[in-house]
Amino acid sequence: MTAELVRGQNHPLDRTRVEIRVAAGGPVVAGVTLGDEQGRLSGVEAVAHPGAPRRTGIEVPRQAAAEHRIAVDLDALPAAVHRVSVLLALPSGIGGLTAFGAAAAPAVTVTGLDGTGIVRYTITGLGAESAVVAVELYRRQDAWKVRAVGQGYAGGLPAMLRDQGLPQAAELAAEIEEAVGRGQARAVPAPAPMTAGRSERPGTGPAAAPAQDRPSPAPTTAADGPTPSGAGAGTGAGTEAVSGTGTASGPRPGSGTAAGPGTGVGAKSAAGPKAGDLPPTPADGGPIDYRHPRRRSTPAPAAPAPSSPRPAGPSPSATGPTPDGSPLPVAGDAAGWSMDERLYNQVWGMFEDLARSVAAYRSAADFAETRLEQELDRALADPRARLGTAGDAARATARDKHATLVTQARAALDRDLAQLTAESEVVEPALPPAFARWDNPVWQGYHVPLERPMALRLGDLHLPEVLDLRIPMLVRLPLERGLWIDSGPDSYGRGGPGPERDIGRRELPGALTDGTPDGAELRRLAMESAVAIAARLLAIHPAGEFAVQVIDPAGAAAPALAPLVESGALPAYPLPGAKGVAAVLEELTRRVELVQMAVRHRAADALPVDLDTAEQLLIVHDFPHGFDDRALTRLRYLADEGPAVGVHLMLVADRAQSREYGPVLDPLWRSLLRLTPVPDAHLADPWVGHAWTYEPPLAPPGSQVVRQVLGRLAAARRAS
Repeated sequence: MTAELVRGQNHPLDRTRVEIRVAAGGPVVAGVTLGDEQGRLSGVEAVAHPGAPRRTGIEVPRQAAAEHRIAVDLDALPAAVHRVSVLLALPSGIGGLTAFGAAAAPAVTVTGLDGTGIVRYTITGLGAESAVVAVELYRRQDAWKVRAVGQGYAGGLPAMLRDQGLPQAAELAAEIEEAVGRGQARAVPAPAPMTAGRSERPGTGPAAAPAQDRPSPAPTTAADGPTPSGAGAGTGAGTEAVSGTGTASGPRPGSGTAAGPGTGVGAKSAAGPKAGDLPPTPADGGPIDYRHPRRRSTPAPAAPAPSSPRPAGPSPSATGPTPDGSPLPVAGDAAGWSMDERLYNQVWGMFEDLARSVAAYRSAADFAETRLEQELDRALADPRARLGTAGDAARATARDKHATLVTQARAALDRDLAQLTAESEVVEPALPPAFARWDNPVWQGYHVPLERPMALRLGDLHLPEVLDLRIPMLVRLPLERGLWIDSGPDSYGRGGPGPERDIGRRELPGALTDGTPDGAELRRLAMESAVAIAARLLAIHPAGEFAVQVIDPAGAAAPALAPLVESGALPAYPLPGAKGVAAVLEELTRRVELVQMAVRHRAADALPVDLDTAEQLLIVHDFPHGFDDRALTRLRYLADEGPAVGVHLMLVADRAQSREYGPVLDPLWRSLLRLTPVPDAHLADPWVGHAWTYEPPLAPPGSQVVRQVLGRLAAARRAS
């Protein structure tokens, strides 16, 4: 089990050949310094950096990147070396970041050569610092330990090297920047020319494919945690980029800034466009296509001949192209081996298209506003021109230009929104149950599936510029990251002001005078959201291959759990008190340990016959009520080790209630994907960092669809 460290904490190393893995919210430069017992450096030869990546026992990467792997052989180090410090610095001109506080908190993991985690340290609390000593490996009595340092430097790389006693700090820092620039130039070829027409979508997936399967990550939440995707400057405080995998890397969401006027694509790697890149403005002044440059689109089929029978069901493409000549959208118009994968990829493309189109509009509007201010300043700079007809004419001309620019930008956005809305109207009815809303007619004809799904819908996302267009928030399955349904009244509404946050909100009997739900109503809605997600997970898996367990120490979740208990998906209401907490955690811990051993030794046949090998979802209501230190340790173990062997975690909790435990629970909160039981703008996309309003996946008021689906699932389970 990987140990989570806090600043200043140390941990022994049980091996001398290790790998140090770095994950950051944007490109960083990684280096290593080799110090003596006092940590002082003998000279520039004691620093491994992109310009000199190899030193005895050390090898560091040559380029700036969001992820790094540093190889360390402690046995090979010179005898005079007692401290190995891992340095991280923000490069100038790459990624747009000037301070660590503007991006996701970087994390450092020390692993064995086989990838087994030893310790992990997330460097929180950084602000204006642009360089940091992340961790150090140090020698004590012929044994090596690792310490979490987290010492930041606002003065950047020169200040950090100078603090370690290096006289040539400024010269070496300049050499490192030059080496990083050379490496970046080698890694990024000139951009390929853009072709006309619709661009291709990546063959990997919608709002939540894993990083290895898709070109870029998608949205994720966390009101109090870091922003794990490199969402860039557009990400507001309290937002987290959605990661398509459900991990903090998304939805993988995943990390860009909205381009300003005239921003082109720039250099792109062979793997595809970078997050936040926008296509260049056409030389002929024509309309700009902000959709994903590799988004695949197949031509619409020709209309059938008059004599041929019309196929059953709607055929949106059968009526021919739109008036402007572009083909009408078609469901499944993306790459993929199956229809589910094509729809998944199509939703991903819609998500990115909307993010980029709105980024272009906001950029143009900001430019128009800045230009208006500049022209007004110039017009009023001369005191003689402030009064009279000349001043009035200058101000009127500046305002007319501003209105024209904003009108043109809005017209371009409306054109893109019309296309995306038409596509959504075609795609939404064609989604399978795993991707569909509860009000989709597909649930009326629900049949228990025979195969495991590829993804799960966790809710909807929308932006204030277009309140009617909802993008499904999809995450890959199996869940690699736990979920946290936030029931805390203090955390609601931090996503930002605006009337769009009230859109879709139901009339709440426990609402306060300003429309904000009170604490009791939020807790009820949070548990309803958890049950809705659990019911969907049960329904989209084959009968008997997914199970739900619940911890409810206070016994307050009984009304929300009724559909699960009545259908038999939950054998009985959870046992209250500390005894119920211990029983469930002990059972799941035993399952994780046994399956881990079976996988490690390839002995699946040796598992006990009474062990339920179905995937498990553990819902913990009103956390951390009823948990002692032992129970907390087991819960953190399940959160870390459970997903790899089919045990997933969902907390329904108010984080403020866990403050009494201090920072010990911070790693747990950071590992979870925060969702809200009411609409709230706390998610960020991985391309430009918009604050998206998330809407939970609740069934329509008064609908019995969840009970009906669970009843059919129970019948199939009894028949099997």
